[in-house]
Amino acid sequence: MDTLNSVRAQLDAIDDALHDLLMRRAEVVAGLAASRAKAGGGTLRPGREAAILRRLLSRHQGPLPRTALVRFWREMLMASVRQQGPFQLAVHTRDAATPRLATEHFGLLTTTRGFATPAGALAAVTGGECNAAVLPFPQDSDTPDAEWWPALDAPQLSVIARLPVYADRRSDTDALLVAPGAPDASGDDRTLLLVEALPDTPRDAPVRALAGLGITARAILVRRAPGLSRFLLELDGLHLTPPALPFPRTRILGGYACPIRGNLP
Repeated sequence: MDTLNSVRAQLDAIDDALHDLLMRRAEVVAGLAASRAKAGGGTLRPGREAAILRRLLSRHQGPLPRTALVRFWREMLMASVRQQGPFQLAVHTRDAATPRLATEHFGLLTTTRGFATPAGALAAVTGGECNAAVLPFPQDSDTPDAEWWPALDAPQLSVIARLPVYADRRSDTDALLVAPGAPDASGDDRTLLLVEALPDTPRDAPVRALAGLGITARAILVRRAPGLSRFLLELDGLHLTPPALPFPRTRILGGYACPIRGNLP
């Protein structure tokens, strides 16, 4: 019994120390919120958050699961965001996976609004009703009304994060976070680029053109329409202006920190 009481006393002391640090962190965030209010800055910094998680995961050791570490910090980071002002999230509810990813990333206490279409979620952000929108990652199987990315008007609204930021298991579903402004760098990033070209443009033409500029890219989707081909590409690195390519139109749609993946089977 003395041993049990001793262990409990150690845990109580650790809990008190953690609590002291959390309260101290909240005070620092309060000072940051006041300075951002004066400067008119935003509160979402997913690149900075990803860099924090990478740093912590790189030093993590011991029996505490990495998923638990990430879950703890995600809740704390979102508490800091909410501390800096009202925050409401628009979520496309086409399936159960996207709302689940939104909850895992933004925490249980974040206010969310569900929308049956991507256009509705984006309109809520554009109209100022919500601060950001979580939308499904583009898929080959998407119907025309589900394809929100061709109309994204960056940098008024840009992709700024890819969810989940950390996973130690395989998932068939990712999501993208869209918010006003440009993405912030994390140190290991990807860019989404939309290329509009002639209808007979070969599928690999944009990737080859980017390679000629020294940029590694992957084609995510190719859509053929009368008189037009659209290519959605993922580029290595964070590019805030479109590369000079020999196509009628190119647009940066945003970017995100490269997702952190654990020891996947």
